[in-house]
Amino acid sequence: MPSGRIRGLSDDGLGVLQAGNKTVYVPFAYPGDMVGVKSTRRRFGRLIARDFELLEPSPLRVLPRCRHFEKCGGCLWQGLKYRAQLELKAELFERITGIRAEIKGSPKIWGFRNVSNFIVTTSGVGLKEYGNPFGVVGLSECPVFSKRTPEYLRALRDFLAETKLRPWSLKRKTGDVHYLQVREGKFTGEVMVNLIAHRSPAEETAEAFRDYFSFADSLYWSLKADDRDDPRGEPELVDGNPFIRERIGDVTYLIHPNSFFQTNSYALELLLRAVEDFTDGERVLDLYSGVGTFGVWLAKRGFAVEGIEVNPFAVEMANRNAELNGVNAKFRVGRAEETTIGDYDTVIVDPPRRGLREAGELLVRSGVERVVYVSCNPKAFRLDYENHLRKAYRVEEAVLVDMFPHTPHVEATIKLTRRR
Repeated sequence: MPSGRIRGLSDDGLGVLQAGNKTVYVPFAYPGDMVGVKSTRRRFGRLIARDFELLEPSPLRVLPRCRHFEKCGGCLWQGLKYRAQLELKAELFERITGIRAEIKGSPKIWGFRNVSNFIVTTSGVGLKEYGNPFGVVGLSECPVFSKRTPEYLRALRDFLAETKLRPWSLKRKTGDVHYLQVREGKFTGEVMVNLIAHRSPAEETAEAFRDYFSFADSLYWSLKADDRDDPRGEPELVDGNPFIRERIGDVTYLIHPNSFFQTNSYALELLLRAVEDFTDGERVLDLYSGVGTFGVWLAKRGFAVEGIEVNPFAVEMANRNAELNGVNAKFRVGRAEETTIGDYDTVIVDPPRRGLREAGELLVRSGVERVVYVSCNPKAFRLDYENHLRKAYRVEEAVLVDMFPHTPHVEATIKLTRRR
């Protein structure tokens, strides 16, 4: 049994154990822990511990709040003191990017998530097990999401029991109900429930759905036409309002089942203010604008904003959000890498996890003085900077915002200024 002290963390937040000539990566282990690894598996060329014994705890440890910790894959770092989480996130970011940055903690570290996707399977109802694609942790609570989690799950289980709808089999890829998605407006108190299923509801099923989830302000049934394991389908409104609202500072956002919205409402204002602080001039291009999260906020502060987004529905939502807030922001459909970057003072980019790629060259060839790069993927930023952006820009400043407590992830806002 390999044993020893965890001396550091991998880039993805696993404890690193050096045992002789072997390196073992230990999930849920932290710097300073003395561990004994009981079994391992090989994944992507690394030895990953399946199970370990904690022989001596690190002084960085704290008692986790969730009873499902170390089984559920949602909170890899819940056993770490929060101050240690922040310090380690900043260290990992600097190690990957070479940038030393201030980190701002989340105002709340419990009940902060505004969405949860509960998987509904023959193995249980809850969230995925860490490292097991077919394993599901049957949840009774989720402290990072909501105090109302037991209520939501009880309504789901009672609804399934009455209607006899079959949960999804991950191995056979058969069944009726696949996911229950719940969204909460943390600052409005509004709730959206969206059931993702592989069949349309009969009228009596829809009636039962309305009855069991009568607490929802917006109730959707999403028909899923494929067998991929994700919480996506074609949503149809069953009852209530087509949108719920979230209010961040003085801006109200509409949320729909197909909307991407930052998952931590409490820390989102910190992120928006970081972007605002790095934005100069009058004219702003919001590239990868989504539902207008950054663009509408900046327009509320007096900037003239134009947004580009490849998803037509997101563009529709962004324009609704601009109209709702009465701001000078216009969003249109387009591909970032095909966008002509005109006379803008600042360009905001919040690219998908793979990064800018070809769009980086457009920025290099543009005359834009300032780029504000927002990302939760520091490796993608590093590649974008090394391969493209450094030809024309230098890193002036960066701020990290902890949108994801109890995980290794962090959101970075990086201010890039054109070289002279």
